[in-house]
Amino acid sequence: MSSPAIVAKDITVRFRPMVDRNPTLRRSIGRMRHRETQELVALDGVDLTINKGEAFGIIGRNGAGKSTFLRVMARTLKPDEGSVNVYGKTSTLLQLGVGFNVQLSGRRNILLGGLAAGLRKSEIDEKYDSIVEYAGLEYAIDRPVRTYSSGMFSRLAFAVGMALEPNILLLDEVLAVGDESFRNKSMDTMRELLAKAGTIVFVSHALPNVAEFCDRVMWLEAGKVRMIGEASAVVEAYQTAVQEAR
Repeated sequence: MSSPAIVAKDITVRFRPMVDRNPTLRRSIGRMRHRETQELVALDGVDLTINKGEAFGIIGRNGAGKSTFLRVMARTLKPDEGSVNVYGKTSTLLQLGVGFNVQLSGRRNILLGGLAAGLRKSEIDEKYDSIVEYAGLEYAIDRPVRTYSSGMFSRLAFAVGMALEPNILLLDEVLAVGDESFRNKSMDTMRELLAKAGTIVFVSHALPNVAEFCDRVMWLEAGKVRMIGEASAVVEAYQTAVQEAR
């Protein structure tokens, strides 16, 4: 029986509207009266266990709570209720290039990205050559990142993220990045992670890829779990519901 990689229990996340910079007395009184109705429940009592060695997908409409739940698992967002336990070293690509400065060179951004991901400078220096080689950017590493194409940027960010050598990889809409050659390389890397009993969790609207790559899928709707099960079955049920709603 597989041991758990992530266990989330009764996860509830509420967001509150931003306060006006120059509120009038009338608006302030109105907000006080309607404080309850203005609160947005992004996740509502979500329970989930993801096992080691599993590729797990999260699907749903925009605003369903997918990215919010990924942030909770990454422990960059504390839930209002519930708990999450993560058993392993996590690398989180919630947004490619977090911690990067596009005005600086690729070389400098490897340092910035590595530090943002939790590596020490000595570790980054040790991994530098392999990061550049993996990204295939030897020819452009000293150019400002603002001159990179989106594919080049993605390759560098993914290479830095994988340099953490994680047991658990959390991805938000970055199932495959860069050109076709690099997409194949990134997919092979993720399969190697799974083969070592690593775990991959990702949010994606690319439903065919989700059905093909994942073992199981969770369908979120308005912050609640609509369905969890075998990947192709959940994707098919979701697609049917979307078509019927049109």
